[in-house]
Amino acid sequence: MNDDTPAPLRLHALAYSLGVSAALTAAARLELADALGEEPLPVEPLAAAVKADAEALGQLLRALACHGVFRDVGDGRYAHTELSLLLRSDAPGGRRAMALLAGAPFAWRIWARLDDAVRTGRSVFADEYGTTLFAHLHEAEPALGALFDRAMAASGEATARAVADSLDLAGARVVADIGGGRGTLLKVLLERRPYLRGVLFDLEQVLAGADAALLPGGALADRCTVRAGDCHTAVPVRADTYLLKGVVHMWNDDTALAVLRALVRSAPPGARVVLAEQVLDQTATPEIATVMNLLMLVSQGGRERTGHEYQDLFERAGLTFGGITATGSVVHLVEGTVPA
Repeated sequence: MNDDTPAPLRLHALAYSLGVSAALTAAARLELADALGEEPLPVEPLAAAVKADAEALGQLLRALACHGVFRDVGDGRYAHTELSLLLRSDAPGGRRAMALLAGAPFAWRIWARLDDAVRTGRSVFADEYGTTLFAHLHEAEPALGALFDRAMAASGEATARAVADSLDLAGARVVADIGGGRGTLLKVLLERRPYLRGVLFDLEQVLAGADAALLPGGALADRCTVRAGDCHTAVPVRADTYLLKGVVHMWNDDTALAVLRALVRSAPPGARVVLAEQVLDQTATPEIATVMNLLMLVSQGGRERTGHEYQDLFERAGLTFGGITATGSVVHLVEGTVPA
């Protein structure tokens, strides 16, 4: 579909694009990509492998193939594409967990109330579930919480490498990854720079799933401290570089300011604060960033920001804004310094 397609048809396609998300989730749940090997297969044996109705599976494959996920090679046979291979459960850098998460029941439920979030400027998650997104995922639905962690880890691996390639750590000795989750980024940094020490800081329940290399007995444990805490309350960590990757976009300005100010109070003068985030007016993939902007709003009351908005946030938090660096991935590095 292109600009020559009549406007009503283009709008129709956009309005029903929720069907594309549903189709991806269905393929992931059926483990369809795992069932299809290296050679094209007819629909019937594929249906038998995934225990599906052959005619209905053909409908699903036809829809996915229109978007480049699987390829119709003729005679009722389908083959893999670069996109469908990412739905394999064993694919390096795979996105099966992400597809499952995007179509999880809670996601449909909160997306259906996006208009309420736009009216109020607040997340609707608590209205629907009586608690925050992360509390619900890790307490009420731990299996879904584990899926969320896998999805974030998979999507974070590629950007972690891009951040590590782009981040200038000349002169740095201690790097603290605040809200660092499993420690994917910190692990890459420590592996590449043997002179660095690291601190992984996150909630206790999150650190329970930290990469084994960073934990006691692990290959990097002698250079890594794992510290439990809540950055909304305090950041009791001393370092010369503080990293927050994919964290600040989950918060509204008031929350982001409170955390950054807490960090400024704890950090030594001259310390660097580096955010790894999508920047709305500098991204090469606005179709991703703008949808994530809405997802942050409806799920957590957060937002993606422009470069100017990040500069304003830093200055209000008491940081000296240092600029923005592209990484070649969907995230940019937004940097500031704690004043002397």
